[in-house]
Amino acid sequence: MSTPVLEVRNLVTEFPIRAGVLRREVGRVQAVSDVSFDLMPVETLGVVGESGCGKTTLGRSLLRLIEPTSGSVRIGDVEITTADRKSMTRVRSQLQMVFQDPYASLNPRIPVRDIIAEPMRIHGVAKDEAAERVADLLRRVGLLPEHGNRYPHEFSGGQRQRIGIARSLALRPRIIILDEPVSALDVSIQAQVLNLLDEIQDEFQLSYVFIAHDLSVVRHTSDRVAVMYLGKIVEIGVRDEIYDAPAHPYTHSLLSAVPVADPRRERSRQRIILQGDVPSPANPPAGCRFHTRCPIAQERCRTEAPELRTVVGGQQVACHFPLEPGQTLVDIASR
Repeated sequence: MSTPVLEVRNLVTEFPIRAGVLRREVGRVQAVSDVSFDLMPVETLGVVGESGCGKTTLGRSLLRLIEPTSGSVRIGDVEITTADRKSMTRVRSQLQMVFQDPYASLNPRIPVRDIIAEPMRIHGVAKDEAAERVADLLRRVGLLPEHGNRYPHEFSGGQRQRIGIARSLALRPRIIILDEPVSALDVSIQAQVLNLLDEIQDEFQLSYVFIAHDLSVVRHTSDRVAVMYLGKIVEIGVRDEIYDAPAHPYTHSLLSAVPVADPRRERSRQRIILQGDVPSPANPPAGCRFHTRCPIAQERCRTEAPELRTVVGGQQVACHFPLEPGQTLVDIASR
């Protein structure tokens, strides 16, 4: 059995809430709460959920762009959450990130060749070797070496995202965290960038953490899927198991909103409309965090927080009353 390239255990990331003239801490926002998973070699783990569920905070916490509050993140023999500066420099050569907004993540004051070469300069790669690698990376992401003389504002959104991908490859990492990498792009450009990510994953033997809210994109790209709600993973498993037979009521409701290409099926299928708003992460509900919106919640859900456990379909689900394969929320709620 393969050894995970990334191991995350009980990760917690909280932000202080401050008020008053003295800016005293009056509470904490639980952005990521007790998250655990493994990432395997050359695997894509999709992370999905509504806006504000903690997906982006999770991705940034893995790289310590945001400092985790507690928990463990290991890559090889390095514990990222407690690593010193020297160790983190070594980790960041193996673990890189592609951001949602390609323009905001690129320095507008320097040419593209310097943007891509900057990580190599920091890590001591010789100037001539770095120049050769920059030209090669530009070719590999579908641009021309002479494009390195231009500035970010001279490129389209899709081209800027290609530049961001090239930069993430500069140090030949093992893992790339992709934070909504195609959400700001047109549909046709999305397909091109997704195909590019597939190609370089095979070529460089990369593992991806693919953060997105578009469930159709996640189904196309991912091997496994983790569904987050209010800072917690509520379901995780092999992609087809989750998409074909979701066991958590929240997953089921998300998938019911995904558009279907067949007009007949689209008209006849039943959508699950969740009632109420997402609770505040500063004051999450007791018990199961989803119980305030769950159509099949029972008394146990209001008092006891469910643990992730393996169910009939094979995925792990944090639910006291998971759906069985073939069951729907509409059927259960109408009983």
